[in-house]
Amino acid sequence: MTSLPSNVRVSTHPCLKAKISQLRSSSSHARVVNALVHEISTILACEALASGLTTKPGDTDTTPLGYTYTTDGISPTHISLVPILRSGLSMVEAFQTLLPHSVPVHHLGLFREPSTLQPVEYYNNLPYHRPSSTGAETSAASDLAILLDPVIATGGTASAAIQTLREWGVKKVILVSVVASAAGVAHAAEEWTDGVQVLVGSVDGECDEQGMIKPGLGDVGDRLFLTIGK
Repeated sequence: MTSLPSNVRVSTHPCLKAKISQLRSSSSHARVVNALVHEISTILACEALASGLTTKPGDTDTTPLGYTYTTDGISPTHISLVPILRSGLSMVEAFQTLLPHSVPVHHLGLFREPSTLQPVEYYNNLPYHRPSSTGAETSAASDLAILLDPVIATGGTASAAIQTLREWGVKKVILVSVVASAAGVAHAAEEWTDGVQVLVGSVDGECDEQGMIKPGLGDVGDRLFLTIGK
């Protein structure tokens, strides 16, 4: 396999690898697929946040025995989760559970045009704030956006999402995916080499003529929401 960009990391967690093998199976029904994606996302969340966040001292508090201690917080504090619809929704809960405080969830709706396989945006609820009449910037962009998409096939959708987040004004993007093709994850990672870190559970060799990863997971959105054969 061609070497991956330096800002791409592939998990080596044994439990994650075993769960991805279970997720690939056509015998896994929607309830199992949902559970496996959540469990895999939890492992990926631990790894992504361990490398993407740092601790900072907070306020003082008191233990049940009356001892005073300094609390630990996380940095950056201005974080958002950005799932790519539909399938990115399945990864959100794992990250929400792990983060020590609630963070905004901003949704991006993107699909691949069937004939060209190019990304088309159909929904975007990022809180855009244009400059005021005095020229002062009022951007509400997050310092860190965690972009969630279970499958990176051609990489076009992930790249378009990264471009959108960069234009919004985020300082850093962590893209987290369950399975990616080698070419697709490289395409996404190279969209903004200085501002993007990518963590993926497994990298497969290539995509077929329909833009589906081989062996991949199939259409994970259809599997998650039981819309196969729509």
